[in-house]
Amino acid sequence: MAKEKGIRELEDLPGIGETTAEKLRAAGIDNLEKVATASPHELSEISGISVENAKKAVQAAQESTTVNYETGEAILERRKEIGRITTGSKDLDELIGGGVETNAITEAYGKFSSGKSQIAFQLAVNVQIPKEKGGMSGATLFIDTEGTFRPERIAEIAKAAGLDAKATLENIYVVRAVTTDQQILTAERADKLIQEHNIKLIIVDSLTSLFRSEFLGRGALGERQQKLNSHIHRLQTLADKYNIAIYVTNQVMDNPGIMFGDPTTPIGGNVLAHAATTRLYLRKSKEEKRIVRLVDSPAMPEGECIIKVTPDGIKD
Repeated sequence: MAKEKGIRELEDLPGIGETTAEKLRAAGIDNLEKVATASPHELSEISGISVENAKKAVQAAQESTTVNYETGEAILERRKEIGRITTGSKDLDELIGGGVETNAITEAYGKFSSGKSQIAFQLAVNVQIPKEKGGMSGATLFIDTEGTFRPERIAEIAKAAGLDAKATLENIYVVRAVTTDQQILTAERADKLIQEHNIKLIIVDSLTSLFRSEFLGRGALGERQQKLNSHIHRLQTLADKYNIAIYVTNQVMDNPGIMFGDPTTPIGGNVLAHAATTRLYLRKSKEEKRIVRLVDSPAMPEGECIIKVTPDGIKD
């Protein structure tokens, strides 16, 4: 049996050497579970090994991994530990089930100036307030891919919430990522920061912009989706491991295939659609008003609410 051979890393699998393992990791197949669920043909194509050797590697990976079962009751008990961060709007909190929850990815998509980043700033402040007031007494890791982070805006929202602006900003750790590699690496190396600085919220603003600009054309779509998929799964792993909330913003495009109704479609395709626990679609309305539509949620019905983006932050 593979277990007896002590298979722990990709390199331990039959027919997989260091070079092949690196190719697999670059394609997002970075652990035994992913090899175990891959098709031999897919594995062969990515790594360059024969289909026969790929079959042996898949079989060995399946034998060396175990499936851990737990009862629904145990999961219910664990879900009692889930925290929720208020958005600043009671209507929006109610729409998504009490606030942005931990152990989950919340995605907000919409056109320019629809309020996605404003919600991000509000959450980065609100996560710092005590639990009984809708926060988590924690800090934020803010991955800024578009140069949208504004410390002045954070200070404004913090003052309105009765918090010390300087202390609030010191609790937000900002990484300005200018390539997808930097963006991915920040998530890969986040464990130490999360543990040392009590990070309770990770914001990625925006999740898809760098992927969109680096991987151009249909020929690069497969690679883009693989890297994006791996990145999102890493964020979900951090959410589960440390009971933290993940809030990501996403860009949109107009889908010419939609003849009737709103043609606005989020970037990222099925990879992101399946990965996000809660999906919000934001639209600009008159003056400070924004319309927020709950598009997808495992527990809440579809619906809409109106919020206001004010100098003091997000309000009803």
